[in-house]
Amino acid sequence: MHKISISLSGHQTSISLEQEFFDVLKTLAEQQKTSVAAIIKQIDDKRKPESNLSSEIRIWILKQLLKTPK
Repeated sequence: MHKISISLSGHQTSISLEQEFFDVLKTLAEQQKTSVAAIIKQIDDKRKPESNLSSEIRIWILKQLLKTPK
């Protein structure tokens, strides 16, 4: 498990992701020429308050990988 500490909307939070998900998240951030923090903020801004941020990040990663041409 990889733990990420990040400030979102002025408050600190931590997210736990399996190392494999974190590695893909970093790769996707590089490909999109942005930061991991910027992607997490974008996901957080769009999610429903009752949803789990770590789960939403995993779903976002999956959707990104499914739309990537092979």
